[in-house]
Parts: sequence; structure tokens; C-alpha cells
Amino acid sequence: MKSTNPTTGEVFREYQEHDGREIADIISHTYTCWQSWKEISFERRAELLKNAAQVLRTKKETLARLMTLEMGKLLRESMGEIEKCAWVCDYYADHGAEMLDDKVIQSDASRSFITFQPLGIVLAVMPWNFPFWQVFRFAAPALMAGNAAVLKHASNVPGCAMAIEEIIREAGFPPDLFRTLLITSSQVESVIANPKIAAATLTGSEAAGSHVASIAGKHLKKTVLELGGADPFIVLEDADLALAVKTAVVARMLNQGQSCIAAKRFIVMENVADDFVTELKAALEKLKMGDPLEAETQVGPLARPDLVDEIERQVSDSLAQGAQLVTGGKRPDIRGYYFEPTILDHVVKGMDVYSQETFGPVVTIIRVASEAEAIAVANDSDFGLGGCVWTRDLRRGESMARKIETGAMFVNGMTKSDPRLPFGGIKRSGYGRELGTQGIMEFVNIKTMWIQ
Repeated sequence: MKSTNPTTGEVFREYQEHDGREIADIISHTYTCWQSWKEISFERRAELLKNAAQVLRTKKETLARLMTLEMGKLLRESMGEIEKCAWVCDYYADHGAEMLDDKVIQSDASRSFITFQPLGIVLAVMPWNFPFWQVFRFAAPALMAGNAAVLKHASNVPGCAMAIEEIIREAGFPPDLFRTLLITSSQVESVIANPKIAAATLTGSEAAGSHVASIAGKHLKKTVLELGGADPFIVLEDADLALAVKTAVVARMLNQGQSCIAAKRFIVMENVADDFVTELKAALEKLKMGDPLEAETQVGPLARPDLVDEIERQVSDSLAQGAQLVTGGKRPDIRGYYFEPTILDHVVKGMDVYSQETFGPVVTIIRVASEAEAIAVANDSDFGLGGCVWTRDLRRGESMARKIETGAMFVNGMTKSDPRLPFGGIKRSGYGRELGTQGIMEFVNIKTMWIQ
């Protein structure tokens, strides 16, 4: 496996993949480790999670730089991601024991209650776009609940994968409790089939999610899937337009637009659409493109060359289908995997960018004439991850948000994840939840106890 800097296209480190025997040995050692870990007290688990948070904060600059070198995230965003990982460790350290405490239920028994027990080893198949956060938002609750984990990370971030294993070990967790498998996608099936693997979680594409779910289903193993998104960003006629535009830039351009919960379909009321597009165009054209390690850079590269190819195809095909180019639309004449911040206006059903997920810095403007039409367009999607509504009328915003078919909706704020709130989608965006109380419950045996 290779670490390739998307800013330069140069390989800066290579890693040896694990073979079949090594994979089996790692899983076997992790299973043995779990047998004792599941008996460890909540207090000790919490202490180790606190240690992990401290390690993350101590090594923040080094870890952030590695992230930026491997997948191109702006350095300041990388440092923010490491801080968020520390936050989720602290959160479950502080609240996990209470979440997993026995719950007394009155019944015909002298005593009846629900207890929450770990399942075993959970396989995590994780993506490259938030290479630390996606792992820690799973690992913190899973470890707190008494599970073990093996990680199959994206092939372009092997350095991040190995760094996460080292963080867990340095925090004081048993050495084999959390292990990284340096394997290809073709080897995932055999890992899921291993009888020592209890469950699997995946964040990634629809195709990858469907594949993992089918294999896990064959072996009767629990899965949680967080897949693609085409999140609506709905701007009503009474919105604070300046704030909506300012937030739209962040919501679309964070991580160069490479996020499942990035705002992707900008559904704007016709009577404010011209002003919204004009202001958004001006804001995007001011952004400075360059090396993500430099503090003044606001637009970095995409993570891989094939991602640039796909964005270029989606834009080109949509223009041929009748979309109007407002700004951007091409690769800049610089080294690296870059694509210009782009606005496509007058997007309608049938165009590629209307229905497909755009994983890059492309804004699609869909003009609507009414609130009812805005809701219909928002729900006219195979995806259902997140979204937001912009209006000064909070009651109206809440009413609309309730009618949008997603796992989360925000009124006057951009879609984001928070350790305190459950996160996940519906439809082709997946199923199950991460984070919050609901997230820690995904990989436990919810066990009824009845005593007479």
C-alpha cells in the first residue's frame, strides 16, 4: 500500500500488506484479548479513553500533518478533526457507564432488568475523507462497551490507519484489542466470514455498503452502514441571506466537498435565487487554492486523481444536459489533484448532478417556486443522510424539517456530527446509528434478565 501526497502526486511511503496467515493471527490474538477485556470495569475503560484523548491532543500537529499529506485536507481542518476525536473519547468516557447501566423494568418477576453486554470483535471498514474521525466515532463507544475491533481502512491512508492503532496502544489499552489490517477490499469477505468476528460497521459508498451487508447477512452478523448523501440546503425567501451564503461556503467546501454530509443540492426559492447565486459566486471566487499545509490556503486538492475525473465528468455531462455554469467547472493548471470551486445553476431533474452524489467542490442550484416544491425536491433523492433549512421563522423551519426524509435536519445551521447526538441515514444512505446513546447500543447484546 502506498501513501501518495495529492498535492504533488508523489508517493512518500509504502506499507507491506498483511497476508492470509497474518490476518488470521491478528484476529485470533484480538479475540483472546477481548476475552479478558470484556470483564474490565467501566471505570478502567473510561480511564483509558481519557488517556487516548490526551495522546490525540499531545500529538495533534504530527497527526494532522500526516492526514493532510495522505489525503489533502487543509491542515487547520486536520487539526480540528484530531480535536473532535479527543472530544468523542472524552464524551464516552464521561457518559458511557451511565448509558450502559442496567435498566430496571417492572414485570411479573421479583426483579427484571435489561443489561447491555459486548458482542466481541467488530470489523470497521472506514473511508479516507475523515481518516481519524470516522474511526474514533466508532471506536470510542465500541471500546467503552467492552468490544474489541479490527480496522480495514481505505487503501490511500495506511499511515493514518497505523497511527490510530498506535494511539490506542499508547493510551494503555491491551496491545491486541484494536488492530489495523492492511488489506485490500477483496479480502474483506474472508474477514467477515471469520467466526471470531461478531459484527461489522462501514462508512463508504453504496456499492461497498451493499457488498459488506450482503456478506454479513450471509453469515448472520450485525451491520451498521453510513453511506452516501446528497444533502439538501434549502433557502427560503425569508432567510438571512448573508448568513446562509457564508454557511453555504463552509457546508460545501469543507474537506474540498468530500463529505457525505456536505451540502450538495442547494434548493433555493426563485425570488431570492439570483441574489443567493451572485453572493455565493463572489464568495467562492475569493477562495485561495494551494498547498493544504499552508495557512492561507482555503481550497486544497481532492484525495485521488479518479475523484477529479468523476467530478469533471459529472459537471461536463450536466452542462450538456442543460445546466448553466456560473463559475469554475474545470481543473486548474497546477500540479496535483485539484478542481475549481464550481456553481451549476438551473439544475433540474434528469441532470447527473440532480440525483448523483457529487464528492467535490461543486454547488448545484435547484430553483423552486414554493415551500411544497422545496420539500418535494428535497425528498426526490435516493439518499437520506442530512440537510438544513434556512428561514427566520423557526416554527416554519421546524415544520419543514420534520417533512424531509433524512436521518438529521438542521434549521439555520449546517449539517454536522456531534458525539452527543445520534448520526446516520435512511434510504440508500444506510442504516443504524453512530454517536449518542443510540450509537453505543448498536454493538451490544441488549439482554433481558428475569429473576423470581
